[in-house]
Amino acid sequence: MTEALTEKPNAESVPELTSAVVILNGHYVPPPADEDGKIWVRTSALVHATPETLYRLWRDVEQIPAWQEQITSVRQTGELTSHWVMKTGTGDTTIEWNSEILADEPGKRIAWRSINGDSQNAGEVMFEASPGNRATMVTVLQEFRMGKLASLWETIVGRNPKQAVIENLRHFKALAETGEIPRTQGQPHGPRGTIANMKASAYGEKIPTPSGQTRESR
Repeated sequence: MTEALTEKPNAESVPELTSAVVILNGHYVPPPADEDGKIWVRTSALVHATPETLYRLWRDVEQIPAWQEQITSVRQTGELTSHWVMKTGTGDTTIEWNSEILADEPGKRIAWRSINGDSQNAGEVMFEASPGNRATMVTVLQEFRMGKLASLWETIVGRNPKQAVIENLRHFKALAETGEIPRTQGQPHGPRGTIANMKASAYGEKIPTPSGQTRESR
């Protein structure tokens, strides 16, 4: 994968946990297989906004709780560092970690990694204008170092980390395009059977949807 990176003339140094989006011969290289205690996820979404607008929304780290699930607060501690607090799925307890930005290309790319705390993760997001500049393809790749804690993570957080990344990008898209995030919590529905309840638990349907309330709209 490091060889593929050399094809990006302006690429930053490879993050410790790896670089996220790697292009080879004009195509994304598939994310590495889950192994050695590492879990990978890559997901993309076409968002009807400019790369610059989406970059600014993602880069505003203290606004992240508005669209990322269970993140209760993000406090910027330096130009490239921040402190994260995440509510667990088992009550009012939280996990915390610090994060640093490794690459920051306005309107194009952000790469980051955790540097200490309860979560070991790294990731990258790319903003690529679609043909005609009518929308932006947002691609996210994240890596989580889980080891034997993978099942524990799902237990305390309430959702598989792969699905969490996918859901968060959906929330990001909705917030960027409409200024709000649709929610189903509290809507009436008929009785569910055992299988439906198992699916709701497995897919984290009971996890609260982020508020969608940015600092400007509060």
